[in-house]
Amino acid sequence: MAVESMTPWGRPDDRDESLSIRVLCHELRTPVRALAALTRALAEQPALTTPDRRAIAALAHEHAVHLGALLDDLGGPGGPGEPEPPRRVPLAAVVRAVTAGAGPGVRARIGRTAAGLPVPEQHVRQILTNLVDNARCHGPAGDEVVVRAAARGSTLTLSVLDRGGPCPTLRAALARPAPSATGHGLGLWIVRRLVDTYGGTVGARRPRGGGLAVDVRLPVPVRPVPSGTRVGPGGPPQRAPGRGQHR
Repeated sequence: MAVESMTPWGRPDDRDESLSIRVLCHELRTPVRALAALTRALAEQPALTTPDRRAIAALAHEHAVHLGALLDDLGGPGGPGEPEPPRRVPLAAVVRAVTAGAGPGVRARIGRTAAGLPVPEQHVRQILTNLVDNARCHGPAGDEVVVRAAARGSTLTLSVLDRGGPCPTLRAALARPAPSATGHGLGLWIVRRLVDTYGGTVGARRPRGGGLAVDVRLPVPVRPVPSGTRVGPGGPPQRAPGRGQHR
């Protein structure tokens, strides 16, 4: 199989069916919720202007396309056989889709160089969506979540910051080689699996201003690497200092 056709879940014949179903169900939750909210807005808000309706319909279409890509990648209906090469789009478009689908309280800061960097749309979207969902679920209720992206030299850094504090379970979830039997931390395991596919690293740190940042570092250009190859910068995930009930 060509490197560009690699999928983080392995070939169909060596894939654990139960795990595939768990991953699929987990990854479908966010786009399905977003589609429900968007279509409800179209149906229940007759005062929407035509431009607003077009914008909502376009966002709903993006989520529907993402759902189809998830099914293809995980070998669901419409996705048997070899996976398609990942669709590459500017990073700014992926971040915009993630923040728009996450609802209020999520904002983005993207460096100029990073904004135009071509990235595999679906997998980077999954990485950011899982990190944002984790921050919103386990960080302080109602607090802001910030998505940052910066490209320096041969490294792209994606960061999701919140005002929560870390705990040992965060480090365990990021480093776990296989998902927990209880299902806890599945989103973070998915992030780690995707990051490994692109030769990157993921870790947590305490920013100077407090709170928690989870950083994903990917080599540029962002392309899949042969299984078992790790070429990204950094090292094993590090637990940020401090106390809290995060994750």
